[in-house]
Amino acid sequence: QVQVVESGGGLVQAGGSLRLSCVASGRTFSSYGMGWFRQAPGKEREFVSAINWNGANTYYSDSVKGRFTISRDNAKNTVYLQMNSLKPEDTAVYYCAAGRLPTTATMRRRDEYDYWGQGTQVTVSS
Repeated sequence: QVQVVESGGGLVQAGGSLRLSCVASGRTFSSYGMGWFRQAPGKEREFVSAINWNGANTYYSDSVKGRFTISRDNAKNTVYLQMNSLKPEDTAVYYCAAGRLPTTATMRRRDEYDYWGQGTQVTVSS
């Protein structure tokens, strides 16, 4: 059983930055694709960013592209989401997801991932 735990959320002012961390258990972490999704009140959980098993491929939603950066450190079983130039519309619960995704995966769909964290709240004030 893979455990996924996010951290790093909090309250920041618009224009500020946060770095989210996601730690996943298991010695096979290096084989997992990792993704970040977020869910705001009254909205569907939406794709934010993803990174493949070796970090060679990264993906971003249009709404965060150029502001957020995803990275991973396989030695620490950790994936990061650096969030800069935060906007009030970035306010949401952010979820980390993991899975052994095939190379044909889009990495943007929730059903492509097998393991999910509990979420961490990000609030951006104006």
